Amino acid sequence: MLLSLSGLNAQRLPAPLPVWHASTDALGWAQVARAAAESGARLVSMWGVDRHACEAGAAGHVACAAFALPEGLLWLELPLQANAATFPDLAQLFPAAGRMQRAMADLSGLRAHGHPDHRPWLDHGVWTGRPPLQQGEPPAPTGTLPADYAFVRVQGEGVHEIAVGPVHAGIIEPGHFRFSVVGEKVLKLEQHLGYVHKGIERRFTELPPLQAHRLAGRISGDSTVAYAWAYAMALESAWRTAVPERALWLRALMLERERVANHLGDLGALGNDAALGFGLAQFSRLREDWQRRSGEAFGHRFMMDAVVPGGVAADLAAGQAEAIARQCDLIELQVRRLRQVYDEHAGLQDRFMTTGRVLPELALRLGLTGLAGRASGQARDLRCDQPWPPYDRLQPRRAGSDTGDVAARVAVRFDEVFESLRLIRELCAALPAGAVHADPAAPAADAQGAGWVEGWRGEVLVALETTADGRIRRCHAHDPSWQNWPVLEHAIMGNIVPDFPLINKSFNLSYSGHDL
Repeated sequence: MLLSLSGLNAQRLPAPLPVWHASTDALGWAQVARAAAESGARLVSMWGVDRHACEAGAAGHVACAAFALPEGLLWLELPLQANAATFPDLAQLFPAAGRMQRAMADLSGLRAHGHPDHRPWLDHGVWTGRPPLQQGEPPAPTGTLPADYAFVRVQGEGVHEIAVGPVHAGIIEPGHFRFSVVGEKVLKLEQHLGYVHKGIERRFTELPPLQAHRLAGRISGDSTVAYAWAYAMALESAWRTAVPERALWLRALMLERERVANHLGDLGALGNDAALGFGLAQFSRLREDWQRRSGEAFGHRFMMDAVVPGGVAADLAAGQAEAIARQCDLIELQVRRLRQVYDEHAGLQDRFMTTGRVLPELALRLGLTGLAGRASGQARDLRCDQPWPPYDRLQPRRAGSDTGDVAARVAVRFDEVFESLRLIRELCAALPAGAVHADPAAPAADAQGAGWVEGWRGEVLVALETTADGRIRRCHAHDPSWQNWPVLEHAIMGNIVPDFPLINKSFNLSYSGHDL
C-alpha cells in the first residue's frame, strides 16, 4: 500500500531483499510516515546525508528514514532546502524516532521540526565547529569536561536519585543511568549514552569501499558477522555484484554461530545475576568450546573479517563442516540439560518471572525489536519474514512469547539456540560446491545499496552511498539497540533497584552499536 501512495515513485534496489528507494517532499514524508504507522509498519532507522559535492542542482542536505513494510524495506528521502535544514518530526508516530532525530541533529545538523526534546544526544558539549557528518573539517574536541545533561527530575516525598555510571566496573562501556526511586522501587529511569564518540560513520567516508567491511565488523564486536554481512550486502546491491551460492551459505553458517555464541554467554550471565554461579560456569565453558571451533574454522574466534564484499575470505578446510555438525549435537545435549536445571530451579524462576515485564501493547507502541521484541509478542524475524538466500531454502522457525519478562527473554534465547543448531546442521549437510568469492566492480556512476540482516540482537541495517569515482559518500549503520534502549527505561519501572542488572542483561543492548 505504501509503495503505491500517490506521488511516491519507489524504485526497487538490486538487492537480495526487497528494498525500495523513493524521494518525496515534506508533505509526502509526513503522509508516508502516518500511513506506515496506521498500517502497522515499523520505523527501522533515520539518518542524514550531506550531498553538497553532488552534481549541480542536487539537494545539499537530505533526511532519510527506513520503514519495514510487509513488502520489504522502504528507504525514503526528503531533500531539504538550503536555508532550512529541518524536517517533520516522526516521534509522535514512532517513539523510537526521538533519539534518532536528536542524533541526526548532533551528527548532521538536521533537526526535526515539532519535536519537543532538543537536548543533544551524542554531542556532550565538547565539540566545536561543524557537525561531524557535514562535509568539511570535522569538529575538534574542546578539551573541557562534558556539559551537564538536563535529566528529567521526579519530585515528591521520599523520592531520591541513584546515579550509575557513566564509568562502570570491569570492561563495560560507558553509559549513565539515573534512577528515581522510593525505597527500593524504581519510579523512573533515564539513560544518557554517547560518551565515546568513535567517529565511525565519518571514518567510513575515508576508507575504500572494498576495505570498509573491516570497520563495519567492528561497530559492535559481538555482532561482527551481522554488520559485515549487512555492509557487504549493501555494497553488492549498489555495485550489482552476484555472490556465489556457497559463499552465502557460509555467511549464514557464521551468522548462526554468532547467534549461538551470544545466547550461550547471556544465558550464563543471566544465571549468575540471579545468584546461580553454576549456570555461568557451565555456559561459559560451552561458549569457550564454541568460539574455539569458530576460530579453527574461520580464522578468528568472533569470525572477524571472514565476511567480505563479494563473498567470504576463505573456504572451510576439509572436515570442518563435519566437525561443526558434531559439535552441534554435543552442545544441544548439554544445553537441554541446562535448560531443565534453569526451568526447575525455584530460586532462579522466582527472580526471572514477572521481572522487567514489557507487555505486547507497550512493545508494539515503542517499537521493541529483535529477541526482546519476540519475547513480548512481536513475532518478527527477518529470516522468516523476508528470507534472503539461503534462508529462503532453510525455513527457519521463529521463537516467541507474549509474557515479556526476564523469563520470556531467557526462554527465547534457549529456543533460538536449538533452532540455530538445527540450521547449522542443515547448512553443513547441504553446503553447495563452488567458488566463495566474486570480485565486485564499481559502477561509473553514483550508486546506493542497502543491507538488512537479522543479527542475534535484532535487525541490523546498513545504508550505503558510493560516488562515481568509487568513494563512500555516506554509510549509515543502525543497531537494534536504538529501538530497545528506551524500552529498557519502561521495563525497570515498578521493579526494585537490585533487579536492574538482571533486567539489563536480559536485553543485553549494545553501547558500541549506539555510540557511532
